[in-house]
Amino acid sequence: MGLADQQCIPCRGGVPPLARERIDALLAELEAGWALTAAGHLLRTYEFRDFAAALFFANRVGAIAEQQGHHPDLHVGWGRCGVEIWTHKIDGLTDSDFFLAAKADRAFRAP
Repeated sequence: MGLADQQCIPCRGGVPPLARERIDALLAELEAGWALTAAGHLLRTYEFRDFAAALFFANRVGAIAEQQGHHPDLHVGWGRCGVEIWTHKIDGLTDSDFFLAAKADRAFRAP
């Protein structure tokens, strides 16, 4: 079962963020384009032909986020949509952040 097939698990706090070696291992399982920001968040910017296509994708990711109960920051501009993911409750990364990233990749590939 791949990362995109996993369900996000709500974080109630009190758990440590993932260790760097686990983060690196999970990053390797994601599609190209994901990076770790200086703040320790996952970030990928998807490119589109115009603003409408970027907004459509943002809404698609938003629907997935609502269904999963795990909400990324979305940065929409003309021809691009950035998806920034981290677990706010612990200000770090959990496995669920990688599950959501893989779901965003799947949504990007979907017709």
